Amino acid sequence: MNEQQIKRIHTVFPCFADVPHTDWQLAETVTVDPFTPHSIREGHILEHAMFILSGWIRVYKLSAAGREITLYRVRSGQSCVLMMASILGETEYEASVSIEAETGVLLLPVPLFRTWLNTYTPVRQFFYKQFIDRMTSVTSLLENIAFQSVPYRVAEYLLAASSASIPSLRITHEQLAIELGTAREVITRILNEFAGKGAITLNRGKITIMNRGKLIDILDQV
Repeated sequence: MNEQQIKRIHTVFPCFADVPHTDWQLAETVTVDPFTPHSIREGHILEHAMFILSGWIRVYKLSAAGREITLYRVRSGQSCVLMMASILGETEYEASVSIEAETGVLLLPVPLFRTWLNTYTPVRQFFYKQFIDRMTSVTSLLENIAFQSVPYRVAEYLLAASSASIPSLRITHEQLAIELGTAREVITRILNEFAGKGAITLNRGKITIMNRGKLIDILDQV
């Protein structure tokens, strides 16, 4: 790996700044996109620790019935904590990955990553911070699934994914169902109810928030 590549990595991941240039020989960077074949599925044994330099990936779980739910997205400057946990625990990966955009990835062979984690304090601090932040978000997701109704979660998602200045979302009913871990038919019914209340309008592959106040009222009512 050349000096320019290492400088780019330091910009995105300052935690690697203390790693000597001589230790980067086994590291590599790759660029992938939604059409790149890969084997990172639940049950996979990871050979590399992966750090996102640009773009993003989606991490999801697949039920026995084939229903997906999005756990989180890993973006530039982040890594997948479930991957790290699998590497450190020497266990199978507990989720699957979908590449949603052109994404630059730093790959560190597992033995090298373990060495760096034990040797360089900033790398270890980065790992723990990522783990805490991500586990907090996953815990919130599980609480929503367990304790909130689907209409609440749909309204919450629409509010979070839009704004007063950008009220439209390019998302299908199927994609929204995957995000929330429910059936497409359920999402369609709920969206039609929201549209009937004047909160949103529906077009093919597009949801437009017409009245954010009415979505907030839905959160208070369900």
